[in-house]
Amino acid sequence: MTTPRRPECTVPLVEVAITEFDLACLRETGAVFDQLLTLHPEQVVIDLSGCRHIDAAAIGLLLDVHRRMVRAGGVLSVRNPNPRITRILQTARLDQILPVHTETGPSPAVATDTVAPPADRAAPPGAAPRTAAYGRAAVTVRT
Repeated sequence: MTTPRRPECTVPLVEVAITEFDLACLRETGAVFDQLLTLHPEQVVIDLSGCRHIDAAAIGLLLDVHRRMVRAGGVLSVRNPNPRITRILQTARLDQILPVHTETGPSPAVATDTVAPPADRAAPPGAAPRTAAYGRAAVTVRT
C-alpha cells in the first residue's frame, strides 16, 4: 500500500491571531487564509485569545480552511478561544473536527511577535518570525 506523498511545505507553521471573526470581516479574513495557504504550511494555528465573537459564517470559513489543509496534508487548529467561543465551537461540534487548545498562560510557541508591529517600525530584512497585519488578523510565519 502506498501512502499519498505530501507536497513539500514552504513553511512549517503559520499562526494567525484573529480579533474579529464574523460575517462583517469574512471577506478580509478569507483573503488572508487564501494567501497563507499558498505557502503550503504544514500547520496553521488560529489564535482566538483576542476574539470576542464568532458566528456561523466564520465557522463555515474554518471548515473550508480545514478541508483545504487536510487535502494538502496539513493541520488546522484553534488556540485559546474564550469560554463563550468555546461553547459555540462545541455546539457546532467543530471541536470534534479541529484540535482546539486552551492554555491558561501565555503560549510558549507564540511570543509577542504575533502582534503586527506599527507600520512606521518595519522589521529588519531577514528577521524571523515575520508578522504582517491584514485587516483584523495578524499573521505570523515561523520558518
